[in-house]
Amino acid sequence: MIDIRKIFNKNNFFIAFFILVIFFVDRLTKIKVINLLLSNNESIYINDYLNLDLVWNTGIGFGLFNLEAGFLYHSISMLIFIVILILIFLTIKSPLVIDKFLYSMILGGALGNFYDRAIYFAVPDFIDIHFNDYHWFTFNFADIFISLGIMLIIFKEVFFEKK
Repeated sequence: MIDIRKIFNKNNFFIAFFILVIFFVDRLTKIKVINLLLSNNESIYINDYLNLDLVWNTGIGFGLFNLEAGFLYHSISMLIFIVILILIFLTIKSPLVIDKFLYSMILGGALGNFYDRAIYFAVPDFIDIHFNDYHWFTFNFADIFISLGIMLIIFKEVFFEKK
């Protein structure tokens, strides 16, 4: 039986707030950059290593498997939704606050990108890091939180002993 008091505790409210902050930071940056770049109609030079350049990603992470909004696209979206549900479960059930925090970073970013997949059938990516003509994948703030959360979980699992 599920103990409701364990779900609705102080730590989980803080984590839920953190997830919402990540989601809204992602949404606000995407809205601002989309409006800026659509009105400007070109990329924006920041410095020799960074541009803002709007790319509509219809694939999965880093633009892999770009798809039109058909059966396969919706199947992958359902798979992402299932992963989000698993992340919610892991966030709630994790006994350690650090684990909740790391899962919530991934969850906040995943919700931001999932929202775009559901509403726009594509995720707006706009951060273009490059050196001369060598460009990294274009990404957004949700991708930063997802990647950082995953890297920190791996770091924690590899370098810190489980008790």
